[in-house]
Amino acid sequence: MANRKLEVYKDAQTVAQAAAQRTLLAILDGLSECGGNGNAETKQVRRERYDVALTGGSDILRALTYMASNPLVDAIDWSRVHFWWGDDRFVAATDEDRSSWQARERFLNALVDDGRLPESNIHEMAVDTRTPEQVAAASDDENDELLAKAAADYEAKLKRGLGDEPTMDLLILGMGPDGHFASLFPGHKQIKVSDPARLAVGVSHSPKMPPLRISMTAPMLARTRRTWMLTCGAGKADATAHVFAQADNPAYPASFATGTDEFVWFTTPDAVAEL
Repeated sequence: MANRKLEVYKDAQTVAQAAAQRTLLAILDGLSECGGNGNAETKQVRRERYDVALTGGSDILRALTYMASNPLVDAIDWSRVHFWWGDDRFVAATDEDRSSWQARERFLNALVDDGRLPESNIHEMAVDTRTPEQVAAASDDENDELLAKAAADYEAKLKRGLGDEPTMDLLILGMGPDGHFASLFPGHKQIKVSDPARLAVGVSHSPKMPPLRISMTAPMLARTRRTWMLTCGAGKADATAHVFAQADNPAYPASFATGTDEFVWFTTPDAVAEL
């Protein structure tokens, strides 16, 4: 796994601007990479696709907003870019709590509307199709059953798109003040899933609203080639210190985050004040 690289910017806006610029450059460079089969007579060919996974959070949403107005957007062949989610809230499709809905509103819908990004390249997690009254009346068992099916469906979607051992090219994460990442929370059993064959899990009774979620597992998230963590603000200083102090600590789930080739932690001075 890659060593964690710390990059400290002056404020959250600069973190978002840096992440936006580097995300677009990473996609552009990734799509420009060529490969062959080792035969010198074989023509080098460009990569067919680039797979990006996102999570929610204010730091990532700011970066998406900056991406939308960046001129590099016009240099990218978006038909070869695929978007996935490291986690999402199990709510209605147009609920503003949906991370995928927020990403669409800030960036993705404009690409789709312009005909540059095929709708089929956006791979969302399942939505809750129940009425508000049905959601309010549901038992824990009913919710758990729906979440388990939604997680299994996303596993199947990952395998259909990327093979039996799916890997993202780029994963962009945030971290909560409690040290959670994706929807893997301290004190919840999902962070302890270590089976690499498990790609996604359902999460109920989330300590952060809304309570029902779906998340990639820590092993799935760790298989990403390049992982970027965006963590800003003094409220995350304590969690950041614990994450840097001990890897794979269930009390601070973000300590499980890593990447196979690169792991960059984009942050601000107040967020690393306790390191």
